[in-house]
Amino acid sequence: MTATAMDINPTLRRWDSLRRLPFGRSLFSRLIGFVVPYAGSIGAEVLTLAPGVAEIRMADRRRLRNHLRSLHAVALTNLAEMTGNLALMSRQPPKGTRWIVTGFDSQYLKKARGPITAYCEVDPVDWSMPADREGRIELRDADGELVMVGRPRWKTGPA
Repeated sequence: MTATAMDINPTLRRWDSLRRLPFGRSLFSRLIGFVVPYAGSIGAEVLTLAPGVAEIRMADRRRLRNHLRSLHAVALTNLAEMTGNLALMSRQPPKGTRWIVTGFDSQYLKKARGPITAYCEVDPVDWSMPADREGRIELRDADGELVMVGRPRWKTGPA
């Protein structure tokens, strides 16, 4: 019998146990903010987490706005990085591997206002060899319009 990703991936296992509870998505999102305080600074909520997939929404709050009354570029990049990293983590074996962000490019396409949803899919990863990987995260507004594209670069491999 083969194990599913949920059986072996601690991030997915924690997500699965919490998302079923009342306010479970919120609790999981706060847990991320506790573990990674800077990511928690935007108050985003994880909507979906599956092997290689993450979807996270950030509300439009005054504290996240710039002088143009739109969401600040750094808040958007923070959301994108959080989404990409969570998608990558959902592919990570429970032991003996590691990863780190080595670069990140942000392309801002229009002013971001209202709730913003970030989405990322990460292909399966061979964790047995060191590798440089690239990702793509799309951020969309409530109308579904693309407001930003994030392109992380990660170094992955054995610990």
